[in-house]
Amino acid sequence: MKRLYFIGVSTADSGIMTIFPAWAEALGLTAEMHGVDLPVQARPEDVRAVIDELAADPSAAGALVTTHKAAVWDYSAGRFSELDPWAQLCREISCIAVREQGLIGWAKDPITARQAYTHLLGDDPWRGGERDVVCLGAGGAGLALATAILINEDQPRRLVLVDRNPQRLAVSRAALNELQIRAELELVVVSDPEQAGALVSASAEGSLIVNATGMGKDLPGSPIRPDVKFPRGAVAWDLNYRGGLAFLDTAKAQESERGLVVADGWRYFLHGWTEVIAEVFGIEMSPGVFASLAAIAGQVSGREVSREGVSRG
Repeated sequence: MKRLYFIGVSTADSGIMTIFPAWAEALGLTAEMHGVDLPVQARPEDVRAVIDELAADPSAAGALVTTHKAAVWDYSAGRFSELDPWAQLCREISCIAVREQGLIGWAKDPITARQAYTHLLGDDPWRGGERDVVCLGAGGAGLALATAILINEDQPRRLVLVDRNPQRLAVSRAALNELQIRAELELVVVSDPEQAGALVSASAEGSLIVNATGMGKDLPGSPIRPDVKFPRGAVAWDLNYRGGLAFLDTAKAQESERGLVVADGWRYFLHGWTEVIAEVFGIEMSPGVFASLAAIAGQVSGREVSREGVSRG
């Protein structure tokens, strides 16, 4: 029996714990999930200990990393025999495979972020450069989303990447400087939700507003205050699909009045897991296979598959 490690904060609460057995059966995999919890601000030695455990476990096939993607890079990159170009650019590791030559790491978020945001906005949402993107959070997921957007020839009018941690913004700037950026790029250190909310309210109509902070799932609360006004026609996207989701509560209160599209991270979650499973177990994740697995996940979890976490005012 192979083990797929799940390195997160509260892994037992994740829907994948009930979804994965159904997926494994459908895919013909003899595998089980192994959750490993680390606090949000995990100590470097604890992160390294988990990676060493994975490397030494003869039953381990690989791992998916959630909250600690950047930490795995920061504290354990030297333990990998191979890292893909996305991991090297974004300085994060979200997918790990155990191979004969050692550990191989990938950053899958740029790929899965694009898959998810084009589902919300269409295949070419930045043509004309009229929309802004305000991404609250510059950790692994936030930087990956910014990279996925700014690697396109067509880019938004403006991309604002927000974080409390200046070091994360410095890492983001170094990574994004490797790209050909035509959008107006702002990296902003914020100290409170009021500052973050002001950036949201100042964005253009139809903008994409993203909660990539982990607040609402890994941390309590929201990166913005409940009285923030979203721009008209905006897409409010929380990368979380479980937890308090206070950010989405704020958006839903304005959904009809301001014509918002409100989406949680369910589809992002599905793409994230299926990409890792495909890489670790050598499965071709065609659109048909993904659709089949998404339907199974919806049935197991009780989610309304047709909506996939999206509502429109």
